[in-house]
Amino acid sequence: MKDKIPYYAVIFTSTQTDDTEGYSEMAEKMETLARQQEGFIGIENARNTISITVSYWESLDAIKNWKANTEHLFAQQKGREQWYNWYNVKICKVEREYQFLRKQESHKQKL
Repeated sequence: MKDKIPYYAVIFTSTQTDDTEGYSEMAEKMETLARQQEGFIGIENARNTISITVSYWESLDAIKNWKANTEHLFAQQKGREQWYNWYNVKICKVEREYQFLRKQESHKQKL
């Protein structure tokens, strides 16, 4: 994503109810749909006691269009009615990015 800087991150943090029937299928459907939206760059998520999904977008307009998507609106409503106890959304501008990647050794010495 470095070549897209600056870009935007939507950070969706949530806790779920005990009634998660249909949630995984809807989450998968929303990810597939988001990938088809103009301005979508990528997505990362971690699900445990607290779930965090970060989606990346080229512009604030792309984010607005995604939020207004009819199928996404339905998923949002379903989430409020059934799946979420709490959620928080943050929209951030990414101006810098870096990472670390440990090189894998091809031949490790045995002691």
